[in-house]
Amino acid sequence: PTGTQTIHDIPVYTNWRPDTLLRAFHESGRIFFILTNSRGMTVPQTIQAHRDISAAIDKAARASGKDFILISRSDSTLRGHYPLETALLRSELEALGQPPFDGEILYPFFPEGGRFTIGGIHYVQEGDELVPVGQTEFAQDRSFGYHSSDLAKWCEEKSGGTCRADQVSRVTLEDLRTQNHAKIAKQLVDIHDFGKVIVDSTSYTDGKVFAAALLSAIRQGKRFLLRSAAALPKILGDMPDRPFLTRQELVSTKNPNGGIILIGSHVSKTTQQMEELKHCRYPLEFIEFNQHLVLKEGGLEQEARRVTALTQERLSAGHSVVIYTRRERLDLPDAEADRQLEISVRISAAVTSVVGALSIRPSFIIAKGGITSSDVATKALRVCRAVVLGQIRAGIPVWMTGPESKFPNMPYIIFPGNVGERTTLREVADVLLSET
Repeated sequence: PTGTQTIHDIPVYTNWRPDTLLRAFHESGRIFFILTNSRGMTVPQTIQAHRDISAAIDKAARASGKDFILISRSDSTLRGHYPLETALLRSELEALGQPPFDGEILYPFFPEGGRFTIGGIHYVQEGDELVPVGQTEFAQDRSFGYHSSDLAKWCEEKSGGTCRADQVSRVTLEDLRTQNHAKIAKQLVDIHDFGKVIVDSTSYTDGKVFAAALLSAIRQGKRFLLRSAAALPKILGDMPDRPFLTRQELVSTKNPNGGIILIGSHVSKTTQQMEELKHCRYPLEFIEFNQHLVLKEGGLEQEARRVTALTQERLSAGHSVVIYTRRERLDLPDAEADRQLEISVRISAAVTSVVGALSIRPSFIIAKGGITSSDVATKALRVCRAVVLGQIRAGIPVWMTGPESKFPNMPYIIFPGNVGERTTLREVADVLLSET
C-alpha cells in the first residue's frame, strides 16, 4: 500500500485500467508505480486484481512497443499475499504471450526502515538491535503471519512446501562486498523454471552491485520477476538522493485551516509514535475514533459522522487535529484470515471517510498506516494520478495530488505503520506546524 518510500519526481497511478497503464507506459521517466493496496484485499480480490493488472500491462506494453521489468512491491516485514501475487503475475503474463520468467528475486532490504538481510536471515532494527523478523510483531499478523526469519525457509513455509528451502539460491554479502559481478551474474543466468533468489544486503552499495549483475543477466536474455521492498526500485530507477522536504515546500500560508494527522495502524511502533506526538511543540487536538463499534449495527457510520463534525469544527477554527483509532486491537476470536481482513477493511473505510466527508481544505494531511494511507488516497481524496515529491523523513513519502482529486495540488504525507523511530511522527508534525 505504500510503495513509493524512496523515490521522487515519479508518477503513481491508483487504478490499472488499460488506458491508464498505456498512459503510464508513455511517461517520460524510467519508472512508474501502480498502487493496488492488495494487502487490504481478500484472496479472491487479489486474484482478480492481479489478473486485470497482467492483462493491462501486456496490452500497454504491446501498444507502446516497450519492454518492462516488473517489481511486485511488497512489505519489508514480509506481510502480504505471497506467493500468490507473483505466481499470478507470472502465469497470467506468460499465458498472454510474454516471454517466460526464469526466476523470482526476493529482496526485502529497506535501510530507511531498518530492514537488513544477512546470511539469508531477514532482520528488523529495533533501537540498537537487529531482531530476526520472525520474532517481531509483524510475524504475528492475523492475516499474513509466519514463523521463519530465514528467507529460504520462509519461501518453503509460505509456499506450503512446493518451494523447498534447499532449492533457493542466495546472493551472499561476501560476493557483493568483493563486487564479484561475474559470479553473481552467472548465478542468476543459471536460474530457471521460476527459481527463487534471495539477496543479502545491508547498504545501498550492496544493492548497486547486485543491480549491475542483475542487468548483466538480463542483457544475456534472462527474465526475472522481482518481489522487493522500497530500496530496489530506487536503485534500478537510478534515483539520486534529495534533501528532506520542508514546510515551505509543503504548506500554503494562504490556508488558515488546521491540518489532519490520521492514525489507523495498530502496530506497537505506531502507538509509541502517537504517545510521543502528544509532546509536539505545537498544539494538537486528539479525537478518538472507536472502531470497536463495528460490532454494533450502524455503529461505525454513526461514529464517522461524530468524528467528522468535530474535525470540521476544529479545522475551521485553525486547530490541527489527530484522529486516531482506539488503541485496543479488535481481533475476532478464531476468525479466518479473510474474515479478519474484511473487518479491518470496513474499519479503515469508516475512518478514512472522515477525510472524504470534509467540506473544507486542511492545510496538510498525514495518514499513518499502510492500508489507511492507501484508502485515504484512493477513496477519500479520489486520487487517480499523483507525483511523488520526495520524502519528509526517511521512508516517508509525500505525494502531490492531481487535478482530479478532492483537494487538487495538495501535498499528502504517507506514513507507513512500521517505519520511523519513536520520535519521527512528532518530528514530522513539528516540520509542518513550524512557522519558521
